[in-house]
Amino acid sequence: MAKILLVNPNKWGRGITSIWIASHSGLLKKNNHKVELFDATFYSNWTVDETAYNTKNMQYKETSYKDFIKYSDEDVFKSLQSKVDTFEPDIIFWSAISSHIHGEGEYVNIQYGYELLSDLKTSAMLITGGLQATSDPKKIMDLMDKIDILVRGESENTLLEIANSLNSKKLYNLKGITHRKSEKLINNEPQGITSNLDDLSPYDYSLFDDQTFFRPYNGEVLRAIDYELSRGCIYSCEYCVETVIQKYYGFEDVSKKGSIINARSYLRNKSAKNIFKEISELHREKGIELFRCQDTNFLTIDRKTLVELSELISKSGLKIKLYIETRPEGINEKVIELLKKLKVDGVGMGIELAGDDFREDKLRRFASTEKIVKAFKLLKDAGIKRTTYNIIGLPEQDEASILSTIEFNRALEPDNATVAFYSPYLGTAQQLKSKELGYFDDYEYEVDGQLRTLSKDSLLDPKLLEFYKEKFNFFLINGLKDLLKIKKDYGIVEEEGSIPTIST
Repeated sequence: MAKILLVNPNKWGRGITSIWIASHSGLLKKNNHKVELFDATFYSNWTVDETAYNTKNMQYKETSYKDFIKYSDEDVFKSLQSKVDTFEPDIIFWSAISSHIHGEGEYVNIQYGYELLSDLKTSAMLITGGLQATSDPKKIMDLMDKIDILVRGESENTLLEIANSLNSKKLYNLKGITHRKSEKLINNEPQGITSNLDDLSPYDYSLFDDQTFFRPYNGEVLRAIDYELSRGCIYSCEYCVETVIQKYYGFEDVSKKGSIINARSYLRNKSAKNIFKEISELHREKGIELFRCQDTNFLTIDRKTLVELSELISKSGLKIKLYIETRPEGINEKVIELLKKLKVDGVGMGIELAGDDFREDKLRRFASTEKIVKAFKLLKDAGIKRTTYNIIGLPEQDEASILSTIEFNRALEPDNATVAFYSPYLGTAQQLKSKELGYFDDYEYEVDGQLRTLSKDSLLDPKLLEFYKEKFNFFLINGLKDLLKIKKDYGIVEEEGSIPTIST
Protein backbone atom coordinates (compact mmCIF):
# COMPACT_ATOMS: atom_id res chain seq x y z
CA MET A 1 0.00 0.00 0.00
CA ALA A 2 1.26 3.45 -0.94
CA LYS A 3 0.18 6.76 0.57
CA ILE A 4 -0.66 9.46 -1.97
CA LEU A 5 -1.34 13.08 -1.13
CA LEU A 6 -3.31 14.90 -3.80
CA VAL A 7 -2.93 18.69 -3.78
CA ASN A 8 -5.58 21.01 -5.19
CA PRO A 9 -3.80 24.35 -5.91
CA ASN A 10 -7.02 26.14 -6.94
CA LYS A 11 -6.66 29.92 -6.61
CA TRP A 12 -10.21 30.94 -7.51
CA GLY A 13 -11.48 31.09 -3.94
CA ARG A 14 -14.62 29.08 -4.63
CA GLY A 15 -15.41 25.42 -4.53
CA ILE A 16 -14.25 23.43 -7.53
CA THR A 17 -14.47 19.65 -7.32
CA SER A 18 -11.66 19.01 -9.80
CA ILE A 19 -12.58 15.87 -11.71
CA TRP A 20 -9.01 14.58 -11.81
CA ILE A 21 -8.96 14.46 -8.00
CA ALA A 22 -12.13 12.36 -7.86
CA SER A 23 -11.05 10.01 -10.67
CA HIS A 24 -7.52 9.38 -9.38
CA SER A 25 -8.61 8.94 -5.79
CA GLY A 26 -11.37 6.52 -6.72
CA LEU A 27 -9.06 4.23 -8.68
CA LEU A 28 -6.26 4.35 -6.11
CA LYS A 29 -8.58 3.58 -3.21
CA LYS A 30 -10.23 0.77 -5.15
CA ASN A 31 -6.75 -0.78 -5.35
CA ASN A 32 -6.13 -0.44 -1.59
CA HIS A 33 -3.90 2.64 -1.60
CA LYS A 34 -4.39 5.38 0.95
CA VAL A 35 -5.31 8.82 -0.44
CA GLU A 36 -5.75 12.19 1.24
CA LEU A 37 -6.29 15.70 -0.14
CA PHE A 38 -4.79 19.08 0.68
CA ASP A 39 -7.06 21.74 -0.81
CA ALA A 40 -5.63 25.28 -1.00
CA THR A 41 -8.90 26.86 -2.20
CA PHE A 42 -10.06 28.53 0.99
CA TYR A 43 -6.79 29.94 2.34
CA SER A 44 -6.84 33.75 2.50
CA ASN A 45 -3.15 34.16 1.72
CA TRP A 46 -3.42 31.99 -1.40
CA THR A 47 -6.74 32.57 -3.10
CA VAL A 48 -8.09 35.24 -5.42
CA ASP A 49 -11.82 35.97 -5.14
CA GLU A 50 -12.85 35.11 -8.72
CA THR A 51 -16.54 35.07 -7.77
CA ALA A 52 -16.47 38.67 -6.49
CA TYR A 53 -14.54 39.85 -9.56
CA ASN A 54 -16.92 38.28 -12.06
CA THR A 55 -19.99 39.33 -10.07
CA LYS A 56 -18.78 42.93 -10.10
CA ASN A 57 -18.40 42.86 -13.88
CA MET A 58 -21.91 41.34 -14.24
CA GLN A 59 -20.76 37.99 -15.59
CA TYR A 60 -22.34 36.33 -12.54
CA LYS A 61 -25.59 37.22 -10.85
CA GLU A 62 -25.51 38.39 -7.23
CA THR A 63 -25.79 35.60 -4.64
CA SER A 64 -25.21 35.03 -0.92
CA TYR A 65 -22.33 32.64 -1.68
CA LYS A 66 -20.04 34.24 0.92
CA ASP A 67 -22.46 33.11 3.63
CA PHE A 68 -21.80 29.46 2.73
CA ILE A 69 -17.99 29.42 2.92
CA LYS A 70 -15.28 30.28 5.38
CA TYR A 71 -11.70 31.20 4.57
CA SER A 72 -8.78 30.14 6.74
CA ASP A 73 -6.30 32.73 8.00
CA GLU A 74 -3.67 30.07 8.51
CA ASP A 75 -0.63 30.21 6.25
CA VAL A 76 -1.22 27.85 3.32
CA PHE A 77 2.44 26.82 3.11
CA LYS A 78 2.67 25.99 6.80
CA SER A 79 -0.63 24.10 6.66
CA LEU A 80 0.63 22.04 3.73
CA GLN A 81 3.87 21.26 5.54
CA SER A 82 1.87 20.18 8.59
CA LYS A 83 -0.30 17.93 6.45
CA VAL A 84 2.77 16.32 4.90
CA ASP A 85 4.44 15.85 8.28
CA THR A 86 1.32 14.14 9.65
CA PHE A 87 0.37 11.99 6.65
CA GLU A 88 3.93 11.15 5.53
CA PRO A 89 2.99 10.45 1.89
CA ASP A 90 5.04 8.36 -0.50
CA ILE A 91 3.78 10.41 -3.45
CA ILE A 92 2.56 13.99 -3.81
CA PHE A 93 0.52 14.60 -6.98
CA TRP A 94 -1.12 17.87 -8.07
CA SER A 95 -2.12 18.15 -11.73
CA ALA A 96 -3.77 15.86 -14.29
CA ILE A 97 -5.96 15.63 -17.38
CA SER A 98 -9.69 14.95 -17.34
CA SER A 99 -12.56 16.39 -19.37
CA HIS A 100 -12.16 19.45 -17.10
CA ILE A 101 -9.51 20.92 -19.40
CA HIS A 102 -10.28 24.62 -19.76
CA GLY A 103 -12.11 26.42 -17.03
CA GLU A 104 -11.42 26.84 -13.34
CA GLY A 105 -7.70 27.24 -13.93
CA GLU A 106 -6.91 23.56 -14.56
CA TYR A 107 -4.28 24.49 -17.14
CA VAL A 108 -2.17 26.33 -14.53
CA ASN A 109 -2.50 23.72 -11.77
CA ILE A 110 1.00 22.45 -12.52
CA GLN A 111 2.46 25.92 -11.94
CA TYR A 112 0.45 26.74 -8.84
CA GLY A 113 1.06 23.33 -7.33
CA TYR A 114 4.80 23.62 -7.89
CA GLU A 115 4.73 27.03 -6.21
CA LEU A 116 3.10 25.44 -3.17
CA LEU A 117 5.53 22.52 -3.08
CA SER A 118 8.87 23.92 -4.15
CA ASP A 119 10.09 24.72 -0.61
CA LEU A 120 8.36 21.77 1.06
CA LYS A 121 10.41 19.48 3.30
CA THR A 122 9.47 15.94 2.33
CA SER A 123 10.92 12.63 1.22
CA ALA A 124 7.85 11.96 -0.98
CA MET A 125 8.20 11.65 -4.73
CA LEU A 126 6.89 14.77 -6.47
CA ILE A 127 4.84 13.50 -9.41
CA THR A 128 2.52 15.50 -11.60
CA GLY A 129 0.87 15.53 -15.00
CA GLY A 130 -1.70 17.49 -16.94
CA LEU A 131 -1.88 19.57 -20.07
CA GLN A 132 1.47 21.33 -19.90
CA ALA A 133 3.30 18.13 -19.02
CA THR A 134 1.73 16.46 -22.05
CA SER A 135 2.49 19.34 -24.40
CA ASP A 136 6.14 20.03 -23.55
CA PRO A 137 7.63 17.74 -20.87
CA LYS A 138 11.17 19.03 -21.41
CA LYS A 139 10.18 22.63 -20.80
CA ILE A 140 8.28 21.69 -17.64
CA MET A 141 11.12 19.55 -16.25
CA ASP A 142 13.60 22.36 -16.98
CA LEU A 143 11.45 25.03 -15.33
CA MET A 144 10.35 22.86 -12.38
CA ASP A 145 13.46 20.89 -11.62
CA LYS A 146 12.28 19.41 -8.30
CA ILE A 147 9.69 17.25 -10.08
CA ASP A 148 10.68 13.57 -9.98
CA ILE A 149 8.27 12.19 -12.59
CA LEU A 150 5.89 13.69 -15.12
CA VAL A 151 2.91 11.71 -16.38
CA ARG A 152 1.90 12.63 -19.90
CA GLY A 153 -1.61 12.02 -21.20
CA GLU A 154 -4.34 10.56 -19.00
CA SER A 155 -2.78 9.57 -15.72
CA GLU A 156 -5.19 7.56 -13.55
CA ASN A 157 -3.85 4.16 -14.55
CA THR A 158 -0.25 5.35 -14.77
CA LEU A 159 -0.32 6.82 -11.27
CA LEU A 160 -1.80 3.53 -10.05
CA GLU A 161 1.06 1.65 -11.73
CA ILE A 162 3.56 4.00 -10.07
CA ALA A 163 1.95 3.44 -6.67
CA ASN A 164 2.09 -0.32 -7.26
CA SER A 165 5.73 -0.15 -8.37
CA LEU A 166 7.33 2.01 -5.68
CA ASN A 167 10.80 0.64 -4.78
CA SER A 168 10.63 -1.59 -7.86
CA LYS A 169 13.06 -1.58 -10.78
CA LYS A 170 10.18 -1.48 -13.25
CA LEU A 171 9.01 1.94 -11.96
CA TYR A 172 11.05 3.90 -14.49
CA ASN A 173 10.05 1.62 -17.37
CA LEU A 174 6.38 2.51 -17.12
CA LYS A 175 4.76 3.92 -20.25
CA GLY A 176 3.69 7.57 -20.32
CA ILE A 177 6.24 8.94 -17.87
CA THR A 178 9.08 11.44 -18.20
CA HIS A 179 11.99 11.28 -15.75
CA ARG A 180 15.68 12.02 -15.40
CA LYS A 181 18.47 9.47 -15.60
CA SER A 182 22.06 10.63 -15.07
CA GLU A 183 21.07 14.22 -15.91
CA LYS A 184 19.43 13.02 -19.13
CA LEU A 185 15.70 13.47 -19.70
CA ILE A 186 13.90 10.25 -20.63
CA ASN A 187 10.47 10.26 -22.32
CA ASN A 188 9.06 6.73 -22.16
CA GLU A 189 6.70 5.73 -24.95
CA PRO A 190 3.07 6.88 -24.57
CA GLN A 191 0.61 4.78 -22.62
CA GLY A 192 -2.66 3.78 -24.22
CA ILE A 193 -5.71 5.99 -23.98
CA THR A 194 -8.26 5.06 -21.30
CA SER A 195 -10.76 3.28 -23.52
CA ASN A 196 -13.35 2.32 -20.88
CA LEU A 197 -14.19 5.12 -18.46
CA ASP A 198 -16.31 2.74 -16.39
CA ASP A 199 -13.03 1.18 -15.25
CA LEU A 200 -12.25 4.40 -13.36
CA SER A 201 -15.56 4.47 -11.49
CA PRO A 202 -16.71 5.17 -8.92
CA TYR A 203 -15.14 8.63 -8.76
CA ASP A 204 -14.36 9.64 -5.19
CA TYR A 205 -15.84 12.97 -4.07
CA SER A 206 -15.53 12.14 -0.37
CA LEU A 207 -12.14 13.90 -0.17
CA PHE A 208 -13.65 17.35 -0.57
CA ASP A 209 -14.60 19.53 2.39
CA ASP A 210 -18.36 20.08 2.53
CA GLN A 211 -18.17 23.80 1.74
CA THR A 212 -16.56 22.89 -1.59
CA PHE A 213 -19.95 21.65 -2.82
CA PHE A 214 -21.65 25.05 -2.62
CA ARG A 215 -21.75 26.85 -5.98
CA PRO A 216 -23.22 30.19 -7.12
CA TYR A 217 -25.52 29.50 -10.08
CA ASN A 218 -27.93 31.90 -11.79
CA GLY A 219 -28.55 34.01 -8.72
CA GLU A 220 -28.82 31.19 -6.18
CA VAL A 221 -26.44 28.94 -4.28
CA LEU A 222 -26.74 25.22 -4.99
CA ARG A 223 -24.89 22.11 -3.92
CA ALA A 224 -22.95 21.14 -7.02
CA ILE A 225 -20.10 19.10 -8.39
CA ASP A 226 -18.01 19.09 -11.54
CA TYR A 227 -18.77 15.85 -13.37
CA GLU A 228 -17.82 14.02 -16.55
CA LEU A 229 -19.79 11.52 -18.58
CA SER A 230 -17.20 11.38 -21.34
CA ARG A 231 -13.79 12.43 -22.61
CA GLY A 232 -12.65 13.74 -25.96
CA CYS A 233 -13.86 16.10 -28.65
CA ILE A 234 -14.22 15.41 -32.36
CA TYR A 235 -13.15 18.95 -33.28
CA SER A 236 -9.64 20.38 -33.58
CA CYS A 237 -9.97 24.15 -33.09
CA GLU A 238 -6.53 25.78 -33.27
CA TYR A 239 -6.77 27.66 -29.95
CA CYS A 240 -8.09 24.71 -27.93
CA VAL A 241 -5.92 22.72 -25.54
CA GLU A 242 -7.85 19.58 -26.51
CA THR A 243 -5.56 19.48 -29.57
CA VAL A 244 -2.60 18.79 -27.25
CA ILE A 245 -4.28 15.60 -26.02
CA GLN A 246 -5.33 14.63 -29.55
CA LYS A 247 -1.75 14.99 -30.77
CA TYR A 248 -0.35 12.93 -27.89
CA TYR A 249 -2.62 10.01 -28.75
CA GLY A 250 -2.00 10.26 -32.49
CA PHE A 251 -5.27 11.90 -33.62
CA GLU A 252 -3.63 14.54 -35.81
CA ASP A 253 -5.43 14.05 -39.13
CA VAL A 254 -8.19 16.65 -39.49
CA SER A 255 -10.94 17.08 -42.08
CA LYS A 256 -11.52 20.30 -44.03
CA LYS A 257 -14.31 21.15 -41.59
CA GLY A 258 -12.10 20.85 -38.54
CA SER A 259 -13.04 17.41 -37.18
CA ILE A 260 -10.46 14.74 -36.41
CA ILE A 261 -10.34 11.57 -38.48
CA ASN A 262 -11.36 8.37 -36.62
CA ALA A 263 -12.97 10.52 -33.94
CA ARG A 264 -15.02 7.63 -32.57
CA SER A 265 -11.83 6.01 -31.30
CA TYR A 266 -11.02 9.18 -29.39
CA LEU A 267 -14.48 9.81 -27.93
CA ARG A 268 -15.27 7.68 -24.90
CA ASN A 269 -18.08 7.69 -22.37
CA LYS A 270 -19.27 5.88 -19.28
CA SER A 271 -22.27 3.59 -19.56
CA ALA A 272 -25.70 5.06 -18.87
CA LYS A 273 -26.23 2.75 -15.90
CA ASN A 274 -22.94 3.77 -14.33
CA ILE A 275 -23.60 7.48 -14.87
CA PHE A 276 -27.04 7.17 -13.33
CA LYS A 277 -25.66 5.21 -10.37
CA GLU A 278 -23.04 7.90 -9.68
CA ILE A 279 -25.50 10.77 -10.06
CA SER A 280 -28.08 9.08 -7.84
CA GLU A 281 -25.59 8.31 -5.08
CA LEU A 282 -24.11 11.82 -5.14
CA HIS A 283 -27.58 13.33 -4.96
CA ARG A 284 -28.59 11.05 -2.09
CA GLU A 285 -25.35 11.09 -0.09
CA LYS A 286 -24.04 14.60 -0.75
CA GLY A 287 -27.26 16.42 -1.54
CA ILE A 288 -25.95 17.39 -4.98
CA GLU A 289 -28.53 19.36 -6.96
CA LEU A 290 -26.45 20.66 -9.87
CA PHE A 291 -24.18 18.51 -12.00
CA ARG A 292 -21.83 20.82 -13.86
CA CYS A 293 -20.96 18.53 -16.78
CA GLN A 294 -17.47 19.38 -18.01
CA ASP A 295 -17.68 17.20 -21.13
CA THR A 296 -16.05 19.08 -24.00
CA ASN A 297 -19.00 18.53 -26.32
CA PHE A 298 -21.95 16.90 -24.56
CA LEU A 299 -23.98 16.17 -27.69
CA THR A 300 -21.26 14.08 -29.31
CA ILE A 301 -21.61 11.56 -26.50
CA ASP A 302 -22.94 8.28 -27.88
CA ARG A 303 -26.62 8.99 -28.55
CA LYS A 304 -27.86 5.58 -27.35
CA THR A 305 -26.14 6.25 -24.02
CA LEU A 306 -27.80 9.66 -23.68
CA VAL A 307 -31.22 8.29 -24.58
CA GLU A 308 -30.90 5.46 -22.06
CA LEU A 309 -29.69 7.90 -19.42
CA SER A 310 -32.58 10.25 -20.14
CA GLU A 311 -35.06 7.43 -19.52
CA LEU A 312 -33.40 6.52 -16.23
CA ILE A 313 -33.34 10.15 -15.02
CA SER A 314 -36.85 10.89 -16.26
CA LYS A 315 -38.32 7.92 -14.41
CA SER A 316 -36.31 8.47 -11.23
CA GLY A 317 -37.92 11.66 -10.00
CA LEU A 318 -34.48 12.97 -8.99
CA LYS A 319 -34.60 16.69 -8.23
CA ILE A 320 -31.42 17.58 -10.08
CA LYS A 321 -30.20 19.93 -12.80
CA LEU A 322 -27.52 19.44 -15.44
CA TYR A 323 -25.45 22.21 -16.95
CA ILE A 324 -23.75 21.13 -20.15
CA GLU A 325 -21.46 22.50 -22.86
CA THR A 326 -21.89 21.75 -26.54
CA ARG A 327 -21.72 23.25 -30.03
CA PRO A 328 -24.61 24.87 -31.92
CA GLU A 329 -24.65 22.46 -34.85
CA GLY A 330 -25.79 19.71 -32.47
CA ILE A 331 -28.97 21.53 -31.41
CA ASN A 332 -32.24 20.64 -33.16
CA GLU A 333 -35.87 20.00 -32.21
CA LYS A 334 -35.30 16.32 -31.42
CA VAL A 335 -32.29 17.13 -29.25
CA ILE A 336 -34.33 19.67 -27.27
CA GLU A 337 -36.66 16.91 -26.12
CA LEU A 338 -33.67 14.78 -25.11
CA LEU A 339 -32.19 17.65 -23.10
CA LYS A 340 -35.45 18.14 -21.24
CA LYS A 341 -35.62 14.48 -20.28
CA LEU A 342 -32.01 14.69 -19.06
CA LYS A 343 -33.06 17.63 -16.85
CA VAL A 344 -30.64 19.99 -18.55
CA ASP A 345 -31.17 23.43 -17.01
CA GLY A 346 -28.46 25.34 -18.85
CA VAL A 347 -26.33 25.06 -21.98
CA GLY A 348 -23.03 26.85 -22.56
CA MET A 349 -21.76 27.33 -26.10
CA GLY A 350 -18.54 28.82 -27.42
CA ILE A 351 -19.41 31.80 -29.61
CA GLU A 352 -15.78 32.93 -29.19
CA LEU A 353 -16.29 36.03 -31.35
CA ALA A 354 -18.52 37.42 -34.09
CA GLY A 355 -17.68 36.73 -37.71
CA ASP A 356 -17.64 33.43 -39.56
CA ASP A 357 -14.50 34.35 -41.52
CA PHE A 358 -12.36 34.89 -38.42
CA ARG A 359 -13.72 31.79 -36.67
CA GLU A 360 -13.12 29.59 -39.69
CA ASP A 361 -9.92 31.05 -41.17
CA LYS A 362 -8.05 31.93 -37.96
CA LEU A 363 -9.42 29.45 -35.44
CA ARG A 364 -10.50 26.53 -37.65
CA ARG A 365 -13.84 26.55 -35.85
CA PHE A 366 -16.70 25.83 -38.24
CA ALA A 367 -19.82 26.88 -36.35
CA SER A 368 -21.69 29.36 -38.51
CA THR A 369 -23.60 32.41 -37.32
CA GLU A 370 -26.76 30.92 -38.81
CA LYS A 371 -26.41 27.74 -36.74
CA ILE A 372 -25.62 29.71 -33.58
CA VAL A 373 -28.71 31.90 -33.97
CA LYS A 374 -30.94 28.89 -34.62
CA ALA A 375 -29.57 26.96 -31.63
CA PHE A 376 -30.09 29.86 -29.24
CA LYS A 377 -33.66 30.35 -30.42
CA LEU A 378 -34.52 26.67 -30.02
CA LEU A 379 -33.11 26.62 -26.49
CA LYS A 380 -34.91 29.84 -25.56
CA ASP A 381 -38.24 28.54 -26.84
CA ALA A 382 -37.71 25.39 -24.74
CA GLY A 383 -37.01 27.37 -21.56
CA ILE A 384 -33.42 26.12 -21.30
CA LYS A 385 -30.95 28.74 -20.06
CA ARG A 386 -28.26 29.76 -22.55
CA THR A 387 -24.74 30.99 -21.85
CA THR A 388 -22.38 32.40 -24.47
CA TYR A 389 -18.64 31.89 -24.12
CA ASN A 390 -16.65 34.75 -25.65
CA ILE A 391 -12.91 35.37 -26.05
CA ILE A 392 -11.08 38.71 -26.28
CA GLY A 393 -7.44 39.24 -27.15
CA LEU A 394 -7.06 36.49 -29.75
CA PRO A 395 -4.07 36.91 -32.08
CA GLU A 396 -5.02 39.33 -34.89
CA GLN A 397 -8.30 40.32 -33.23
CA ASP A 398 -8.98 44.06 -33.10
CA GLU A 399 -11.34 46.32 -31.16
CA ALA A 400 -13.92 46.28 -33.91
CA SER A 401 -14.14 42.51 -33.50
CA ILE A 402 -14.86 42.88 -29.78
CA LEU A 403 -17.59 45.43 -30.44
CA SER A 404 -19.11 43.18 -33.11
CA THR A 405 -19.05 40.31 -30.62
CA ILE A 406 -20.94 42.43 -28.09
CA GLU A 407 -23.57 43.28 -30.71
CA PHE A 408 -23.83 39.62 -31.69
CA ASN A 409 -24.47 38.72 -28.07
CA ARG A 410 -27.14 41.43 -27.89
CA ALA A 411 -28.87 39.80 -30.85
CA LEU A 412 -28.69 36.35 -29.23
CA GLU A 413 -30.04 37.63 -25.89
CA PRO A 414 -28.34 34.94 -23.76
CA ASP A 415 -29.30 34.39 -20.15
CA ASN A 416 -25.62 34.68 -19.26
CA ALA A 417 -22.50 35.74 -21.13
CA THR A 418 -18.97 34.92 -20.04
CA VAL A 419 -15.93 36.61 -21.51
CA ALA A 420 -12.41 35.31 -21.15
CA PHE A 421 -9.02 36.69 -22.02
CA TYR A 422 -7.36 34.60 -24.71
CA SER A 423 -5.07 32.01 -23.11
CA PRO A 424 -1.98 30.89 -25.07
CA TYR A 425 -2.18 27.17 -24.23
CA LEU A 426 1.23 25.61 -24.63
CA GLY A 427 1.57 23.60 -27.85
CA THR A 428 -1.60 24.78 -29.60
CA ALA A 429 -1.42 26.30 -33.09
CA GLN A 430 -2.66 29.65 -31.78
CA GLN A 431 -0.05 29.69 -29.00
CA LEU A 432 2.71 29.15 -31.54
CA LYS A 433 1.26 31.87 -33.78
CA SER A 434 0.91 34.36 -30.92
CA LYS A 435 4.53 33.73 -29.92
CA GLU A 436 5.70 34.37 -33.49
CA LEU A 437 3.67 37.60 -33.61
CA GLY A 438 5.24 38.75 -30.33
CA TYR A 439 1.92 38.84 -28.44
CA PHE A 440 3.14 36.45 -25.74
CA ASP A 441 6.39 35.07 -24.40
CA ASP A 442 7.59 31.56 -25.26
CA TYR A 443 6.22 30.33 -21.93
CA GLU A 444 3.70 32.19 -19.78
CA TYR A 445 3.07 31.84 -16.06
CA GLU A 446 -0.36 32.34 -14.47
CA VAL A 447 -2.39 31.94 -17.66
CA ASP A 448 -5.97 32.38 -16.46
CA GLY A 449 -8.56 33.63 -18.91
CA GLN A 450 -10.97 34.75 -16.19
CA LEU A 451 -8.55 36.79 -14.10
CA ARG A 452 -5.82 38.33 -16.23
CA THR A 453 -4.40 38.96 -19.67
CA LEU A 454 -0.70 38.56 -20.36
CA SER A 455 -0.94 39.97 -23.89
CA LYS A 456 1.61 42.32 -25.42
CA ASP A 457 -0.61 42.79 -28.49
CA SER A 458 -0.27 46.18 -30.21
CA LEU A 459 -3.83 46.02 -31.57
CA LEU A 460 -5.40 45.46 -28.16
CA ASP A 461 -3.26 46.61 -25.26
CA PRO A 462 -3.84 45.05 -21.82
CA LYS A 463 -5.72 48.04 -20.42
CA LEU A 464 -8.19 47.95 -23.31
CA LEU A 465 -8.69 44.21 -22.86
CA GLU A 466 -9.27 44.67 -19.12
CA PHE A 467 -11.80 47.39 -19.93
CA TYR A 468 -13.82 45.09 -22.20
CA LYS A 469 -13.58 42.18 -19.76
CA GLU A 470 -15.09 44.37 -17.04
CA LYS A 471 -17.65 46.15 -19.23
CA PHE A 472 -18.69 43.40 -21.69
CA ASN A 473 -21.92 42.50 -19.89
CA PHE A 474 -22.73 46.16 -19.19
CA PHE A 475 -22.59 46.87 -22.92
CA LEU A 476 -24.52 43.69 -23.69
CA ILE A 477 -27.39 44.97 -21.53
CA ASN A 478 -27.18 48.71 -22.25
CA GLY A 479 -25.69 48.96 -25.72
CA LEU A 480 -22.65 50.86 -26.95
CA LYS A 481 -24.08 54.38 -27.23
CA ASP A 482 -21.99 55.75 -24.33
CA LEU A 483 -18.82 53.84 -25.22
CA LEU A 484 -16.49 56.86 -25.56
CA LYS A 485 -17.63 58.41 -22.27
CA ILE A 486 -17.30 55.11 -20.38
CA LYS A 487 -13.83 54.55 -21.85
CA LYS A 488 -12.82 58.07 -20.80
CA ASP A 489 -14.08 57.47 -17.24
CA TYR A 490 -11.98 54.28 -17.22
CA GLY A 491 -8.91 56.27 -18.24
CA ILE A 492 -8.93 55.45 -21.97
CA VAL A 493 -9.15 58.77 -23.83
CA GLU A 494 -9.98 58.84 -27.53
CA GLU A 495 -11.12 61.44 -30.01
CA GLU A 496 -14.76 61.76 -31.05
CA GLY A 497 -15.56 59.59 -34.03
CA SER A 498 -12.80 57.11 -33.26
CA ILE A 499 -15.13 54.19 -32.53
CA PRO A 500 -14.12 51.34 -34.86
CA THR A 501 -16.46 50.23 -37.62
CA ILE A 502 -18.63 47.37 -36.43
CA SER A 503 -19.69 44.51 -38.64
CA THR A 504 -22.46 42.14 -37.51
